Amino acid sequence: MVSPLNVRAQVASVFHLDKCIGCHTCSIACKNVWTDRPGAEYMWWNNVETKPGTGFPTQWEDQEAHRGGWKLDGKRHLKLVSQSRLGGLAKLFYNPNQPGLDDYYEPWTYQYNDLFDAAAGDDQPTARPVSLITGQEINIASGPNWDDDLSGSPIYAENDPNLSGMSEEDRAELFKIERIVMMYLPRICNHCVNPSCVAACPSGAIYKRGEDGIVLISQEKCRGWRACVAACPYKKVFYNWQAGKSEKCVYCYPRVETGQAPACFHSCVGRIRYTGVLLYDAARMLDAVTAPELSLVEAQRNALVDPSDPAVIESALRNGVSPATLDAARRSPIWRFVKEWELALPLHAEYRTFPMLYYVPPLLPEMGRSVSDLYEHGSSEIFAPIETARLPLRYLSRLLGAGNTDVVEKALRRMAAVRLFQRARQVGDVSEHATQQALREAGIDAEQARRIYELTALADERQRYVLPPTQREDAIDGDKPGQAALQKGASGLGLTVSTPRGQ
Repeated sequence: MVSPLNVRAQVASVFHLDKCIGCHTCSIACKNVWTDRPGAEYMWWNNVETKPGTGFPTQWEDQEAHRGGWKLDGKRHLKLVSQSRLGGLAKLFYNPNQPGLDDYYEPWTYQYNDLFDAAAGDDQPTARPVSLITGQEINIASGPNWDDDLSGSPIYAENDPNLSGMSEEDRAELFKIERIVMMYLPRICNHCVNPSCVAACPSGAIYKRGEDGIVLISQEKCRGWRACVAACPYKKVFYNWQAGKSEKCVYCYPRVETGQAPACFHSCVGRIRYTGVLLYDAARMLDAVTAPELSLVEAQRNALVDPSDPAVIESALRNGVSPATLDAARRSPIWRFVKEWELALPLHAEYRTFPMLYYVPPLLPEMGRSVSDLYEHGSSEIFAPIETARLPLRYLSRLLGAGNTDVVEKALRRMAAVRLFQRARQVGDVSEHATQQALREAGIDAEQARRIYELTALADERQRYVLPPTQREDAIDGDKPGQAALQKGASGLGLTVSTPRGQ
């Protein structure tokens, strides 16, 4: 018997890694808007990592140490990795799997006044670094982007947890001097459909908004237990050491509620970021997060439903999804990248949180290699085969395919076919036969290739950011005057309770 549809709406994102230039403008935009406050100096709700690399916080992907996300028990029931019901109580005051400040970095500033107030002398005065936590002088040994661009580093690149499944031969091949390569991986909170941080919170402070799926922390309810920090496998929940509260990316919900993209999206120089609405069937959720590991990507795709299907529309309206949201879902670039073209993939689907941030993998074809001590371009083709790309399929599949190389290879073949298709049109040095063969092997036609190219390379803001203005008041309770205003304050960083003067 087929379960009836139970359609929900979710704000989702796609980051096109083939276009990211690693400029960190997104990180600075987020930092200036949200985390330039006491206690939040070390927080980077948006950060850009170099891959291969250890990331931020250091080794966040090592779940043997940090134990985040979900796992299947012997009966294939979903369980938190970070804690059990009784184990969570035992870890309230100390959690050995929680990252410490050394895994992030100790925030610092400089004694700038020393540059102006130093006594006259022969030596140039120096602004010494001091800790923003203790106020004492420190020796800076790490930072939020300490391994930036260190693609061949034996300290950072070679300790990437995603390399653990590769053979010694593959690792040696990857780090040959002519193949040393890097990609940038921008990260924000994934605003997962099945967030482990929400399940782990003993105070019930973290919640997922019903109207758009954004995951937020009520600062009134938060008691600073930090179970959320340990439970999030992406380590995108942070602890404010001054306020004693947990904080995280809020997807710039005040902007989203007026139809604007988040600040990091709006500031993106490479135009790699897309945001829109996805519809998913909550009745398929359990199958989507309990599928065998190699089938997780496909299972999660199957939980997404077509916004043009009349049955889907009927179910969505019945669940309170507005017509404006349904219209945005039909125009969503996320639906096309994730489901229609199958180009975008979830980051570490094996954590079983069903992330709503997807990545188009980078196309990094090998252009040459050393043969008999000579560097040569050994192929008559414009692009070498996908199998010999500088970032091995096995590595990308650990990152974006839950170990399934087929889904990554499919996406890369389609991207390569689009490149050849456009080169044939614009440069004319690719034969019609080669172009058609590439399209056939990729499983797309010329019209799809044209649309992929246009959305990837030519899309303006209105095509990349398709968000309906959300009527938050109606979503909460439109019949009670003033109720919406109270709830708005509880959904972000602010507190709704004010203390009268004199008390």
